[in-house]
Amino acid sequence: MATWQPPPGETTLARSPGSFATGTATAVSGMRWFRDTERNDIQSDLAGWPDGPVFTVLSKSERRARAAGAFGVRAAALAVLAVVEAVAAAGSVGSSPRGTGRSHDHENEVDDFPVLWAGPGTLARTLPWQLDPSRCPENYRTHIVVTDRRVLVIGFPDDDTTQDEVLWQTDRDLIANVERRTYTRVGLEAVITFTDGSWCRLAPPEASDHWEVVRHLAYASELVAPEALTPGQKERVAALVAERPAFRTVVTRRPSGNFTIELTSEPVPDPIEGSDPRLRIMGPDGEHVNFEPGDL
Repeated sequence: MATWQPPPGETTLARSPGSFATGTATAVSGMRWFRDTERNDIQSDLAGWPDGPVFTVLSKSERRARAAGAFGVRAAALAVLAVVEAVAAAGSVGSSPRGTGRSHDHENEVDDFPVLWAGPGTLARTLPWQLDPSRCPENYRTHIVVTDRRVLVIGFPDDDTTQDEVLWQTDRDLIANVERRTYTRVGLEAVITFTDGSWCRLAPPEASDHWEVVRHLAYASELVAPEALTPGQKERVAALVAERPAFRTVVTRRPSGNFTIELTSEPVPDPIEGSDPRLRIMGPDGEHVNFEPGDL
């Protein structure tokens, strides 16, 4: 076995850790569900899936009890955070973690938290069980891979990508829409809707402002061949490669008309802190331009 690579003529755009998301709101905290279009639990009907935990949405009285218990914890945490922020202001530590935002889908983020919404025979029902943190073995990892043709779920044990296994794949054309969600504590998630109307909710494993999988799924990525670049663009690309020579360069034209230069490594990009050091934006002549909607 070996680290997964696309065949000649196909280009990897992104490869990042990912799994089904997890609820944050009080009623669904730490939980997730697999639903049909009537909101029935279908996890026992999913072909090949091992048994997993059965979650129950908390009642109003249970929510009040949990909220009351959490109040004391939050109060103590806020006191500690005040000290941490004071130290951070002095330049000794980093900033505090990203918090939750406002829910824009109360029914599916606060009252319930489906991560799979799939009627009989739909594509979302074919997703692999290894994406479920409640079922995936502790020493097993799942990555989402996006190419210019496909989306794949790759699994491997013990952080050893030389044992890559393709768990699932589909054509890009079967994805109808990808919507970023920022309500839960990880900071960035994606609801991926397929052309048959089924959908799933995926998340990176930890807080993130950048998840390149979403960037390349949410908007079409038009690859630009090196020979098609203008002289100014070639100069800009060469300068970025000189900064980080161990990376492979991919240039795409974004919906705004801008161009992104992205340095990708195989199989996993290095950790990102704050702004993405591997991504640059440029205009038709390689000049600096500001990010527009759809560039990120």
